[in-house]
Amino acid sequence: MTGSSLIATSAFGSVHGALHSTTFDVAQKLALLLAVVFWLGLAHWVYRDARRRMDDSWLVATATALGAVVPYVGALVYLLFRPPETLEDVRSREIEIRALEEHLHLRAAHCPVCQAEVEADFRVCPICTTQLKQPCARCDAPLERLWQACPYCATPVAATAEPAAEDLDAALTARVVANGSGRAKNGRARSRAG
Repeated sequence: MTGSSLIATSAFGSVHGALHSTTFDVAQKLALLLAVVFWLGLAHWVYRDARRRMDDSWLVATATALGAVVPYVGALVYLLFRPPETLEDVRSREIEIRALEEHLHLRAAHCPVCQAEVEADFRVCPICTTQLKQPCARCDAPLERLWQACPYCATPVAATAEPAAEDLDAALTARVVANGSGRAKNGRARSRAG
């Protein structure tokens, strides 16, 4: 035998011996066990993530089966096609959008009768002439219905309920003009009087 063939035989012999040793066999089985545990862990992750992101149980089962049946590649395919948001993120975004819409709706005032847009300082609706706010008795500023006092001049709102008038006819005429719908109220007053 020549020197080079002897070196090749001893090198292959040592490689052959290392491959058939007990240490290599244990390392090989340990690596296989870790690969199986990692594969099952990925399948479990796919299941948990799919449950957080999808509402349909069939889609969750399909994603889990893909992650469990096709080792490693199934989880990668799921990762590429999964929904970008969790169901909790979708719900919180919908709640935020609803809150913003309600906030915007409160800013844009509407007439309670005809739903026409009105501005904050309108006393009557320009479309249907419904009284929206009553004027302050002292400073004539438009007052909200729930206010107890005028914020501009500190006059109590109860004082603005009845206009100051010398006689009963002037007071009734002022009230009819302020209400804007005097016909129905006068009809009721006449039926009570009669």
